[in-house]
Amino acid sequence: MERKIYTITISIILLISVRIYGNDKTEIYNAYIRNDMAGWKKIMDRIQNQERKSNEILLSLVNYQYGYIGWCIGEANEKEAEFYISLARNNLAVLESNNYNLSMVYAYYAALYGYDIGLSIIRAPFIGPKSMKYAENALKLDQGNPFAYLQMGNIQYYMPSVFGGSVNEAIRYFLQAKVLMEKNKETILQDWNYLHLLTLIVQAYTDVEDYRSAKAYCEIILKIEPQFVWIKDELYPQVMHQFKN
Repeated sequence: MERKIYTITISIILLISVRIYGNDKTEIYNAYIRNDMAGWKKIMDRIQNQERKSNEILLSLVNYQYGYIGWCIGEANEKEAEFYISLARNNLAVLESNNYNLSMVYAYYAALYGYDIGLSIIRAPFIGPKSMKYAENALKLDQGNPFAYLQMGNIQYYMPSVFGGSVNEAIRYFLQAKVLMEKNKETILQDWNYLHLLTLIVQAYTDVEDYRSAKAYCEIILKIEPQFVWIKDELYPQVMHQFKN
């Protein structure tokens, strides 16, 4: 009898967990399109503070931390970025020790090394090769991993041209990531990662002064999500100004 009650209790807990964490993706998406990073942080910290987390949930948590760190760096909030880089690395170490989805784990390691460079550009010659190596290893493990292609694109995008960086090469990787993401239509619904990738494509096309393509991608994004504040109020007006001129 006790065993039966225990089994039922565990099943209820698992069902509740699935429902709660299933909602996290939607809540993070809504925070992203509204630029509500305080709400994003609240969701992320709640998950981090949970004592028991499955590998799947832990990987999702790293994704949310990855997004938040990028925002912190953009806002010049270095201490906050460093804190969450440390948390994300610890979470990745757990996933690596569990041998869980190593292609994604290595792709996130590549991203974190990229963030280290963003915090201290003088470290680029020492850290850059580590970021590249992790991204390459992620692709070796899974040629169909869009996030690994995204990181290869980021490396090319942010690497100075004197060291081999190329925005055009970055666009090629970003477009490959897009093709791979779009193979699974269900996973990109209300997914901040997909909108983020499309936004990176807009920024890259803008940098190479291909304003027609940048405009087209802005319109694709707004068709998917008309309430995306960053595109609607900032990037699209900027692109349109350049396009008209």
